[in-house]
Amino acid sequence: MTYFPQVKDQVKYEGTTTKNPFAFRHYNPEEIILGKTMKEHLRFAVAYWHTMTQDGSDPFGSPTNERTWFGKDEMETARNRVEAFFELLEKLNVEYFCFHDVDIAPQGNSLEEFFQNLDEITDLMLEKMQKTGIKLLWNTCNLFSHPRYANGAATSNNAEVYAYGAAQVKKGLEISKKLGGENYVFWGGREGYESLLNTDMAFEQDNIARFFKMAVAYAEKIGHKPQFLLEPKPKEPMTHQYDFDAATAMAFIQKYGLEGDFKLNLEANHATLAGHTFEHELNVARDYNALGSIDANQGNPLLGWDIDEFPSNIYDTTLAMNEILENGGIAPGGINFDSKVRRTSFEMDDLILAHIVGMDTFARGLKAAAKIQEEGFFKEIKEKRYASFNEGIGKDIVSGNTDFEKLSEYALNHQEIKLESNHLEYVKSLLNDYLV
Repeated sequence: MTYFPQVKDQVKYEGTTTKNPFAFRHYNPEEIILGKTMKEHLRFAVAYWHTMTQDGSDPFGSPTNERTWFGKDEMETARNRVEAFFELLEKLNVEYFCFHDVDIAPQGNSLEEFFQNLDEITDLMLEKMQKTGIKLLWNTCNLFSHPRYANGAATSNNAEVYAYGAAQVKKGLEISKKLGGENYVFWGGREGYESLLNTDMAFEQDNIARFFKMAVAYAEKIGHKPQFLLEPKPKEPMTHQYDFDAATAMAFIQKYGLEGDFKLNLEANHATLAGHTFEHELNVARDYNALGSIDANQGNPLLGWDIDEFPSNIYDTTLAMNEILENGGIAPGGINFDSKVRRTSFEMDDLILAHIVGMDTFARGLKAAAKIQEEGFFKEIKEKRYASFNEGIGKDIVSGNTDFEKLSEYALNHQEIKLESNHLEYVKSLLNDYLV
C-alpha cells in the first residue's frame, strides 16, 4: 500500500522557479556549503509523535486529521504506522528519525505486554532501517502522559513510580542499542513542581540526578553509550519545570557532575516560553560546550503555550544556523522537526508539504549563515566592539595582569571616558541583506 501517492518517487530540489508544491525550492541535499553538503550540515530528522500520532485535536475541538493507517486493532495500526513512516522518510530523503516509546507501540495492560509490543515494532523498524539506510537520531521515554506520572517520574514523591520510570528507560536504552541510536534524550515533561507548599525541591532534584547516573551506568554496562541529552522547558504542564532553560539545565549538570555525559537538546518553542530567543539558548549551550541537538519548530509570542509550528521564519533559522556553524556543526545531534501540522492542515499530503517548508526554511538559514561566516559579519562587529580589551589596560584585565588597586589608579587618571555607539539599527539592516 502507498500512503503518500502524491509523490511517486522522492521529493527533489527544483529551485525557486518551480510550481511543484512537492519539490524543494531551497534544500539541495548535495549542494556544498562551507566544505560539506547541505545534508551533512542539517542532519534532518522527523518526529514520530507529531507526525504519526497527533490527531489534530486541541483543548477546544475534536480530531480533524485524516489518516489512512488505522487497522482493526492497536498493534495493526502500529505496524501500519511504521510502513507509512518509512515511506514518508524515504520520499522526503530524510536520514534520521526520533520517537518516544509510547509513540510506536500500545502500552497494553501491563509493563510486560508493553515491552513485548515494543520488541515487535522495533523488530519491524530495524528491518526497515537495514533496508533503507535510515538511522535513529534519538529515542526517549514518555514519562509524563500516563496518570501514574501525575507527580512526575524521577521527581515523583512515590518510589514505585520512580522504579516504573526506571524500567521504561532501561528498556529505552536497550532499544537504542538495538537500533543504533546516536543520542538518547531525557525530556522531563512533569519533572517539576506544582506548588512549593508540598515540595522538597532539593530532594526531588537529588533523585533525578540519581536517575540520570543510573541510566549512564546501565548504558555503559550494556556496551552502548549514546550522547545523552537533556531538553529544557520552562513551564507547561508543571508550574515550574526544573530544567527551565539552557542555563538552568547546565547548572544542574554541573552541580551533579554530569558534564562528561550530558549535553542539551534545545527546542525553539521552549526558548519562546522561557522568554528567550532560540539563538540565545543555542549560544548558552555552545558557551558550555554542550550544544548537542535541536528540535526545529517555532512558537507564537501571541500565544502562551507550546504550539510547535513548522519553522518558516528565515530570520530565526539564519541565527540558529549561525550558532550551529560557530559550534563546528551539530553531529552526532541533528535537526529534528518536533513540529505538527495545523489543525486546519488535515490531509495526508500536508505531512509532506509541511516538512518541505521546514527543510527549505533551514536550508535558507544555512545559506545565509554560511555567507555571514564567510564574510565575518558578526565576527568583525564583535571584534570592533571589544577592541579596548586588546591593548593597554583592557589587555591587562584579560591577561589577569592587574588588580583593583591598579584599576582604581588607572580610572583616577583617565576620567574622560568616550563611548562609541553600537549602531544596532544599522547592524540589523545589514543582517537583513543576508536573508534575501
